[in-house]
Amino acid sequence: MRAIKQLIRFGWEQALSCLFPVVIFASLALTQIVPLPFLPRYDWLLIIFLLMQWGMVRSGLETRDELKVITLFHLIGLTLEIFKVHMGSWSYPEEGYFKVFGVPLYSGFMYASVASYLCQAWRRLKVDLVKWPPFLVVVPLAAAIYLNFFTHHYWIDVRWWLSGLVIIVFCRSWVTYEVDGTRYRMPLALSFVLIGFFIWIAENIATFFGAWEYPNQTDAWSLVHLGKVSSWLLLVIVSFLIVATLKQVKGKTTRVDTVQFNNCKNPL
Repeated sequence: MRAIKQLIRFGWEQALSCLFPVVIFASLALTQIVPLPFLPRYDWLLIIFLLMQWGMVRSGLETRDELKVITLFHLIGLTLEIFKVHMGSWSYPEEGYFKVFGVPLYSGFMYASVASYLCQAWRRLKVDLVKWPPFLVVVPLAAAIYLNFFTHHYWIDVRWWLSGLVIIVFCRSWVTYEVDGTRYRMPLALSFVLIGFFIWIAENIATFFGAWEYPNQTDAWSLVHLGKVSSWLLLVIVSFLIVATLKQVKGKTTRVDTVQFNNCKNPL
């Protein structure tokens, strides 16, 4: 019974961490079923997501530091979207006033929602990293994975080489998390696979509600190719590496500030 209770608690914390993605899916479904007046659907989605982001920060569900991370992911995702749409990987066929090179601005929130989930889960589950690789290894690896999303259109696709490199770099790394006072651990590589798989499921839901459209979904919706799991897996790795690096930098800065404060003599 304790194991079941812990699983329920873990699921609840995960559900709370997924608040932003849930709002995105609900908005996609609602705007698909109920046409909204005055503005195209894509523009309404942008307004809804902006209000949601403002509400989460205003209510304290997200901190200002987390907002900075999410904004970074919005820019990273929007850049990737503009390139991929230009290359014909997918498209946004509906009209919209707030589109840049055929990409609606709301699309960046798809990537920002992944960052939102990671930040929320990190805080709620008190995530900690064990045997995290050096900074000089993590940053070039994340950069190489992100660049491969662009360069494979002109050069060979090295995603499988990068995946193998990820396994080598993180083979001894673990992620620990806390549920109701009890700490658990999981191989970091396994957490990458699980998050990537669930994002692939989310992608199928998103394309079903017309968030974007792959070439094979032009005439009728069909399941997103299972091979896309590898792409999401690599994107999750990039997201996790960025969040983890920023968390560690923030943690070190906080510890240094605390030590300096404690070492200060009382002027009184």
